[in-house]
Amino acid sequence: MMKTVICLQPGEMALRSAPKPVPGAAEVLVRVKRVGVCGTDIHAFSGRQPYFQYPRVLGHELAGVVDAVGSEVSTVEPGATVYVMPYLECGECVACRQGKTNCCTHIRVIGVHQDGGMCEYLPVPQDHVISADGLDLDQLALVECLAIGAHAVRRADVQPGSTVLVVGAGPIGMGILQFAKVRGARVLMVDNNEERLRFCQQSLGADAVIQAGSDVKAELEALTAGDYPNTVFDATGNPEAMMAGFGWVAHGGTYVLVSVVSADITFSDPEFHKRELSLLGSRNATREDFEQVVSCLRDGSAVALAMVTHRCALTDLPEIFPQWTRPGSGVIKAIVEVG
Repeated sequence: MMKTVICLQPGEMALRSAPKPVPGAAEVLVRVKRVGVCGTDIHAFSGRQPYFQYPRVLGHELAGVVDAVGSEVSTVEPGATVYVMPYLECGECVACRQGKTNCCTHIRVIGVHQDGGMCEYLPVPQDHVISADGLDLDQLALVECLAIGAHAVRRADVQPGSTVLVVGAGPIGMGILQFAKVRGARVLMVDNNEERLRFCQQSLGADAVIQAGSDVKAELEALTAGDYPNTVFDATGNPEAMMAGFGWVAHGGTYVLVSVVSADITFSDPEFHKRELSLLGSRNATREDFEQVVSCLRDGSAVALAMVTHRCALTDLPEIFPQWTRPGSGVIKAIVEVG
């Protein structure tokens, strides 16, 4: 048997026992050691996550140790320290045939469409279990989170010397900030949390920060000599902020919606055409993005551990998780320790 934490319905988590799984022929049984808590988990707990059904075992930012392997597995061996790529693609649809496995027509995301890693053992297809020497378990648990930002920056093709605006200074926004800096961009941040903005500037290298309650457009005009940012990323998960961002992009610029919300997003069509904006959605990440994150963590051009502010044991999660979701909790990134 193993311990597992289940989100029974919005606002309710419970610790349960379940049979220890057995890996299939092409599967790896991961003994989960670390689970990063993501905005997706918080939104699911709050009942605000699209593509979601209950009850569900949450958790898709996963690191652990290989416990056992199926008879056909040749990629990893028992005892290896690994992270998990949680996006399970079909490999055959129109997106997969283009290498866009992150938006597979039939995608199954661990912890969203099927049960995730807030448990002691999880079977995962062998090609989604990756060994990464030189990184510790905490770092590996944050690879997926950072890969979201790396993918958004790559999708937008951020250029050296350009000005980037990141709206939303949560972990995803912090990842976008770091990988835009890796590309040589000047990065501005907007958020309503002064503490997070200060952290982004002092610890992650943001070039300037703007309080969301101020006249953001006027401050952007001043910071860019009237040009406005070449690329704007929204990582807020807030429909009003997402719609406001259309007015903050330079003529000829690009607007990237990394957030996903259960709402319709509208914008002024004349303004959109006047500036010939490019509007992009950015979903999940691909293996290329995961590999870039690992490389940048190894060489120090990206950091993960500085974002971790809270942690708890799996057995304490049903009691502590609601506290993490409350405004004013101070959580930037939380990690669940398993075992």
